[in-house]
Amino acid sequence: MSILAASVAVTLSGLGLWAYGSIGPGKPATVADASLSEYRQWSGELTFTSAELGITLDGAQAPQAVANFIDLAQQGWFTETACHRLTTEGLFVVQCGDPLGVGIGNPGYTFGPIENAPQDDVYPQGTLAMARGANDAESMGSQFFIVYEDSTIPSDFAGGYTVFGQITSGLDEFIDAYVTAGTADGSTDGQPSTPTFIESITIR
Repeated sequence: MSILAASVAVTLSGLGLWAYGSIGPGKPATVADASLSEYRQWSGELTFTSAELGITLDGAQAPQAVANFIDLAQQGWFTETACHRLTTEGLFVVQCGDPLGVGIGNPGYTFGPIENAPQDDVYPQGTLAMARGANDAESMGSQFFIVYEDSTIPSDFAGGYTVFGQITSGLDEFIDAYVTAGTADGSTDGQPSTPTFIESITIR
């Protein structure tokens, strides 16, 4: 799979961000105000069943995305949600944050604009970034991706992808637990073979 094709695959998964918010149950929620980020760096832990990632969030460079992530984490939104996508060629990410676990869910709203996207389209190992719909800067919701190996993800007409944080520890253990086994169907882009559930997120 080429880098461009892999990038499209990740972007297309973000199209579902529109679907759940538009046809899902209940009145749409509202994205947290950017001021919740306090425009500062946060630290915390992203805990999975078999691994724990130390993380930092960059409220100075990506205040809206960080405020959204903190708000959802404090609500317990991510608890017991499955990371539904693993890519292993062209780009190297695990995508999480869909309450449905299939790539079409969001919190009942979407938001933008894109913040803190790399100008060279390179997302280093350990990057935390927001998924979104193709060519739509206003389509971010709850889905995000973990870059477990340096990846080049070409920008589309909307730009790049919001980088809102970094992994500071535990990535090797995460890779051993959830990436090494590959995808469930043996493809280079699919559900992880090892079920990958978020147990909790702590932010401080």
